[in-house]
Amino acid sequence: MRRLGSREWLAIGTLVAAIATAGSLYFSEILGLVPCDLCWYQRVFMYPLVLVLGIAAFEDRPEIAPTALAFAIPGAMIAAYHSAIQRVGTGACTVGGGCTSIQYELLGLSIPNMALLAFVLVAITMFAAGRSPI
Repeated sequence: MRRLGSREWLAIGTLVAAIATAGSLYFSEILGLVPCDLCWYQRVFMYPLVLVLGIAAFEDRPEIAPTALAFAIPGAMIAAYHSAIQRVGTGACTVGGGCTSIQYELLGLSIPNMALLAFVLVAITMFAAGRSPI
């Protein structure tokens, strides 16, 4: 079985970021859910990853990994905090209501849980891309 190269890992990271971005747009534009403040911050860190990783995958540039991690790690931290305050039930936001409300769940995962999963998957693909043969 052939090991994945850096280009493939970058492409997988791009796909994860693109699905997360499309999902967030679906929730707000199609389902009409209003993002809270923490959701907006998560979007700020996820959306650029589609472009950054897409270009890096096209050019096969695994050295982009530190830049991508500079988006993925803070995004994951915000999503983890958001997930935690949803479960605890305390915390406040202004736009779109409280960050503690669970507006949508899929397979038991709330929107910030899904964002956390996406950020972690992007981070994993970046570590793999950096360690893969070109």
